[in-house]
Amino acid sequence: MAGEPTVSLSELRSLLASGRARLIDVRSREEAAAGTIPGALNIPVSELESALQMEPAAFKALYSVEKPRLEEENLIFFCQMGKRGLQATQLAQGLGYKGARNYEGAYREWFQKEG
Repeated sequence: MAGEPTVSLSELRSLLASGRARLIDVRSREEAAAGTIPGALNIPVSELESALQMEPAAFKALYSVEKPRLEEENLIFFCQMGKRGLQATQLAQGLGYKGARNYEGAYREWFQKEG
């Protein structure tokens, strides 16, 4: 696939403001504990494949939120610099999540501009 679907900072702001994005922080728990984008769910990239394949009830029991749906339009992944977010996006797409996208600016850009 040429060019993975991405989202810019301005588009992310708009999606978050309108409640139309599910944001997943794929950094380690330690990284996320030090600061993340408000509203993001932390699922380290090492756990992501098994998390996205869980039954909805098991996902909710573990993460305290509803499991993303395959047809969800804006399932946005991010990490610190962009590489793990891209891996997560590709992995989710491979599992059938059609709306998986990578926030290419990653937490580094968010923190510089919003932090």
